[in-house]
Amino acid sequence: MKRKITSLFLGVSLCLVPVGMGGPLMAGGTIASTSAQPAARSERHVDASRPNVLLIVFDDLGYGQLGVTGHPLIKTPNIDRLAREGMLFTNGYSGGTVCSPSRVSLMTGRDASRLSSPANDILLRPQDRTFAHLLSAAGYSTALFGKFGIGSQFGSTDPMAMGFGHWVGVLHNIEAHRQYPPFLYRDNEVVFIRENLAGAKGAYAQRMFTDAALAFLDKQNGTRPFLAMMSYTAPHSEMAAPEEFIAPYRGKFPETPYNGLKGPTPASQFPEYYPEPIAQPNAVQAGMIAALDAYVGELLAKLEEKGMADSTLVILTSDNGPHTEGGGDIIAQSAGGPYRGGKRDLSEGGIHMPLIVRWPDVIRQGRVEDEPVSFADFLPTLASLAGNSELATQWGVNGMSFAQLLQSDKARLPERMLYWAFAHNLGDPNSGELGKVEQAGRIGNWKAIRKHAGAPVDLYDLSADPGESRNLAGAYPKIASDFARRFDAELEEQTRYR
Repeated sequence: MKRKITSLFLGVSLCLVPVGMGGPLMAGGTIASTSAQPAARSERHVDASRPNVLLIVFDDLGYGQLGVTGHPLIKTPNIDRLAREGMLFTNGYSGGTVCSPSRVSLMTGRDASRLSSPANDILLRPQDRTFAHLLSAAGYSTALFGKFGIGSQFGSTDPMAMGFGHWVGVLHNIEAHRQYPPFLYRDNEVVFIRENLAGAKGAYAQRMFTDAALAFLDKQNGTRPFLAMMSYTAPHSEMAAPEEFIAPYRGKFPETPYNGLKGPTPASQFPEYYPEPIAQPNAVQAGMIAALDAYVGELLAKLEEKGMADSTLVILTSDNGPHTEGGGDIIAQSAGGPYRGGKRDLSEGGIHMPLIVRWPDVIRQGRVEDEPVSFADFLPTLASLAGNSELATQWGVNGMSFAQLLQSDKARLPERMLYWAFAHNLGDPNSGELGKVEQAGRIGNWKAIRKHAGAPVDLYDLSADPGESRNLAGAYPKIASDFARRFDAELEEQTRYR
């Protein structure tokens, strides 16, 4: 039995079918602004427990692709304002250099040493517990909008089984490649998008995700705190956006047309995933980011309208570095900012992410925080704020709460090694040699990368060489050997979680 749905997304006609369950910084640690802004409040020590949480995760956005992180062309006024009104982490890291292990790390509070696999085919297991489970147990209303991609079994690893009380989005990573998808899910039911059937492109995915989130926020009345996770599928390929966002960037970048499956020869990378040709792919990707910025602005405006802005912790980040699929050009886009590499690299360009946090009740405006944090730290941070730290400990979490960083400029975290790993999987021929695991770690300003067990360790001083251009392993052999020992121990640790 089919039934027509007309109110799920604004302006989009739907047919629902049930499925079976089964930028520039100023000296002194503040963010520069060309517009007037309120004076930064002095440091506050506030007992502001159980905030609302709006977590915004972009897909394959590079560190350098925002105005606030220094992009010379792409305009992101809403995201820049978010940073001015909150805090920019200059050393924010993802959980991995590709989507799935990064997002599993984010959801579970575990780094690569405690994931079942560091490859891009990893999925959540039925026994895994997420920050959505944790906040649900703490009385939060929880919702997910957009990409899931890390659980495919209805009833055991779908978003609702993983702690979300409501969701609208795409289940699989391949579904997330479509910017004009023929169907979405709403609370585990298939919703066909009439405007996008038979190859039509009438309803943009990011617009639909945003509209669903706005409807959720509009229903919040303050009786329960909420978690709303915005898991956008852009600016990952397929590269497409409404023309109003692309038009300002046409002719602004050097362009190499992308021919997909068209022309005398197919494109060199994944043409079957991204078959449509694009004459100006860099302009299109810039337009995708501009669209995301506009949608973020709408979410922030809704918080203001509902009187929830001051009591809502907003976190904005990206799951891994910039991509080269579908015509993506990391160099022409200046996508990595000062960092080398991109998606599938454990150099900084693949894992060093934009990370902006705003919480007006607590965080001093315009803060710039240099303390390194990663995706594995998000769950213990939310657990601390929600009063459920003991529960998180029982789940084998090895991230570290940075709640104290949010509440005090002077707070620092204990010294530790941030750790990442990446392995080849059969579905991704560009991820390296099958059976070998690449590893990376950071302690203080030292960063090490090892291509596989037994290989030499490359060593970099990020304070002097953020672009990782000078390998210092020969000059500091003891530090390099210490990283090698730690990497061996992390591989051994990971065998316990397979």
